[in-house]
Amino acid sequence: MQHILFFIGLQVVLDNGIIQVTLSNPEGIVTGICYNGVDNLLEVLNDESNRGFILMRGCSGFYTYAIYEHRGSEEWPAFSLGETRIAFKLRKDKFHYMALADNRQRYMPLPDDRLPGRGQPLAYPEAVLLVNPVDPGLKGEVDDKYQYSCDNKDLKVHGWISVDPSVGFWQITPSDEFRSGGPLKQNLTSHVGPTTLAVFLSAHYAGDDLVPKFGQGEPWKKVFGPVYIYVNSVMDGENPLSLWDDAKRQGYQFWTRSDENGYFSINNIRTGDYNLYAWVPGFIGDYRNGGSITITPGTDIDMGDTVFEPPRDGLTLWEIGIPDRSAAEFYVPDPDPKYINKLYADHPDRFRQYGLWDRYSELYPSQDLVYTIGKSDYGKDWFFAHVNRKKEDNTYQGTTWQIKFVLDSVVKNGVYKLRVALASASLAELQVRINNPNTNRPLFSSGLIGRDNAIARHGIHGLYRLYNVDITGVSLVEGENTIYLTQPRSASPFQGLMYDYIRLEAPYANY
Repeated sequence: MQHILFFIGLQVVLDNGIIQVTLSNPEGIVTGICYNGVDNLLEVLNDESNRGFILMRGCSGFYTYAIYEHRGSEEWPAFSLGETRIAFKLRKDKFHYMALADNRQRYMPLPDDRLPGRGQPLAYPEAVLLVNPVDPGLKGEVDDKYQYSCDNKDLKVHGWISVDPSVGFWQITPSDEFRSGGPLKQNLTSHVGPTTLAVFLSAHYAGDDLVPKFGQGEPWKKVFGPVYIYVNSVMDGENPLSLWDDAKRQGYQFWTRSDENGYFSINNIRTGDYNLYAWVPGFIGDYRNGGSITITPGTDIDMGDTVFEPPRDGLTLWEIGIPDRSAAEFYVPDPDPKYINKLYADHPDRFRQYGLWDRYSELYPSQDLVYTIGKSDYGKDWFFAHVNRKKEDNTYQGTTWQIKFVLDSVVKNGVYKLRVALASASLAELQVRINNPNTNRPLFSSGLIGRDNAIARHGIHGLYRLYNVDITGVSLVEGENTIYLTQPRSASPFQGLMYDYIRLEAPYANY
């Protein structure tokens, strides 16, 4: 099979007989992808920098990567890297169907539908209400790229399908080792454009906490990628949507999970010093190995028994939610009928609908949420996000939620423990008060936390946080008690918290 590299003017062409990739010279920008009789799958140039490409014999696609370097010289100023990615904008006259999971795929709006007269901007520029789309069947839906974000652990393959001709364009991630944030970090995928992204690093759903920062003259070098750009096709008469199934078979699995007996292995690790972190669904907290692990060429390390002891200081008096680092088990309301994305109607990811933050104000127009232990159901009575209330003048005010519970007896000289696990925080503050909502100083305050912006970006989690609050027995009474959870920051509708799990523990010795 042919494998040819040749130059045409200011362009470099890679051709393996299956796919032909054209690059600008010397910039290295992909300006054309020729496949299956289509002269160019791309719509416009994508302005990227400092990347490499690998086209292999017999492959229906190519690998691409980027190398970043900050040299160890005082002439190189300090900097931070908030986001870097590769973007492919495909032909809008060809690619209309997008897929990123078996249950997250659909015919998408056109980029023209976001223009004035066809689309009405909503609370932020990425969200547009389709008022006069080219396809009348999409009228009344919301288009928002954040509705198609995905956890790293699930972000293996995504892309677009052209029906005529039947061609698929897919971004496949062979390995996640270059990514930051771990398996639950969310990233963007594909969206209206039609656009396909390979996100190497992003502060989305995390904020400044995960932004790498380098001092003046601090040496640093990193390879992002490679990612695999895969194209495929079917014969005439075959269902073009089956291209998704073929694309999935090209993917890889990287995030390691233990089996039912707790055994795990992590392979193909680069040399260096590492630590081992883990978490267990159903338990709060994180496991961290006691010492560093040195990987050398040919290393095969048996870690022996790795035991995680989740935090606990007493017996459980009550709990709310499931400790899984997500708020998905809580009540997610139906969207405003004006702002529906039909893909997420009757869908497990119903939290990806637009504008759910304002539904809280409609459900609780004057009084905030009250949850009664033993009577309330967190799947029906605990709103998925602790957000602000919208007032009549379109400003917002902070909110205070109550947890009511009864104690038959109280250990006055004991210390109770309140565990509050957060699934997300966006420029928010968590204040905790016991039995008096009006104390000037709360029993606990997190201070200003979080920039993951998961509320606005339709994520059901961002960065995980666990707070352990001591409650002295003298603060509690026999009979009914109330814990007040206040989120006072209210400059925007998107400031708020998502809870993962809440638990109250009693002192061991007295139960």
